[in-house]
Amino acid sequence: MQTLLVIGASGQVGSDLVDALRKQHGEDRVIASDIREPETDRGRFIKLDATDTKGVEEAIRSNKVTQVYQLVATLSATGERNPMGAWKLNMQTLLDVLEMARDLKLSKVYWPSSIAAFGSHTPATDTPQNCIMDPDTVYGISKLAGERWCEYFHKKFGVDVRSLRYPGLIGYKALPGGGTTDYAVDIYHKAVRGEEFLCPLKSNTCLPMMYMDDAIRATIELMEADPDRISVRSSYNLSAFSFTPDEIAKSIRKYIPDFVMGYDLQPRLQGIADSWPNSIDSSRAAADWDWKPAYDLDRMSEEMILQLGKNLPAG
Repeated sequence: MQTLLVIGASGQVGSDLVDALRKQHGEDRVIASDIREPETDRGRFIKLDATDTKGVEEAIRSNKVTQVYQLVATLSATGERNPMGAWKLNMQTLLDVLEMARDLKLSKVYWPSSIAAFGSHTPATDTPQNCIMDPDTVYGISKLAGERWCEYFHKKFGVDVRSLRYPGLIGYKALPGGGTTDYAVDIYHKAVRGEEFLCPLKSNTCLPMMYMDDAIRATIELMEADPDRISVRSSYNLSAFSFTPDEIAKSIRKYIPDFVMGYDLQPRLQGIADSWPNSIDSSRAAADWDWKPAYDLDRMSEEMILQLGKNLPAG
């Protein structure tokens, strides 16, 4: 029997991933942990500071954990306000888990990378699995360095670590967490509440995106794949679709015709977005472990509006 520990379980990915893992492995086999207490009692939880190395190791030992999902990170926009703090959080938490995986013989580790690991000299269209990567945000730099450490620990110590380069992720369970692509989450919240949305990016800024359900499914499929099928130990490219702010607004208007979007451009965010790819080639993931997205933009819009609408106050 496997016992899974999800570190950073209250974040955008973690809140969805924990639920999916519990459906697969059972409520008692998946332990959620975060520095924040959960808003609702949804199963086993440990209050844990991911930077507390001894505390993390004790949680792994005392609960006989066999797999760790290390999700903690300061995202791109937030990280630029405190670069050294973001570097310390993003890197030390990963290195701690990799060392524990080696020393405690964990069966698997999952750590997410990001399209932020690419950069201004990366091919922008159909970005290949292997290419120039020259990120200029602390988030992207930490993700690129983390990818190299993941591959190093696999090659040198046999740690079964697996990773995905997430595109912008869009889901309804958690609020935006300080990422450059978070406008594509906030826009749905504003639309469902009947409010105008002021977009921080130019109307033609095209970025790779993915509905959260696809991202969670990809994560689980990767972790369940036979080790012999995993040819990438840095991080796999992952893609579903790309769109611009203008295109997502048009998609929303298919379901909310009176939705209004204006612009309040933020040069700092625009600069980050301009350094990222506009589309991703995930053919390696498709070949190795049969990755295929299920959602396109319109299907995602329909689902986001439906789910967010359920939480609107009556009347």
